[in-house]
Amino acid sequence: MNSFELYFRLGLEHILDINGYDHILFVLALCAVFIPRDWRKVVILVTAFTIGHSITLALATFRLINVNSDLIEFLIPVTIAITAFITILRPKPASGKGLSINYIFALFFGLIHGLGFSIYLRSLLGKEASIWHPLLAFNLGLELGQLVIVGIFLLATSILVGLAGVSRKEWTLVVASMVFGVALMLMLEAKYW
Repeated sequence: MNSFELYFRLGLEHILDINGYDHILFVLALCAVFIPRDWRKVVILVTAFTIGHSITLALATFRLINVNSDLIEFLIPVTIAITAFITILRPKPASGKGLSINYIFALFFGLIHGLGFSIYLRSLLGKEASIWHPLLAFNLGLELGQLVIVGIFLLATSILVGLAGVSRKEWTLVVASMVFGVALMLMLEAKYW
């Protein structure tokens, strides 16, 4: 297996790993207001998260920033809780052509999430002569993993809302409320307290 494939798989596994479900929860909180016909918006949303994640992952890998890992492990569920709470307050996507708050959350909170994996990735990349290709591969794997998650979520939404007749608003509220509850538990379990 070459280096690119190794780091691509690492990025894919990072987002799809059930033990690292915090990223899955965040992506679900972001996408809870969307239905399958909104897939373009969802792809932009996921890409905004990946961009934010990539920026701080790269900065931390190059040792340009260094943040307390306990603080980051606390802030990650905080970002999930905030996103889910806003979704509960506003269970429909913003109408109009303006920039939705979900895109801002995806980019800004992606910066925080990127710091969460940076220490481990930095230790892996320390052995590489050039870290640009592994970083790119990791982030492409991360992007694909997120697209898989939202694809499954949009399929479930299509079945429940489109075929089973579940109210779109109720589905959004159920998803966001479950994510919010788990995020609160993660915040309480954080070492930062």
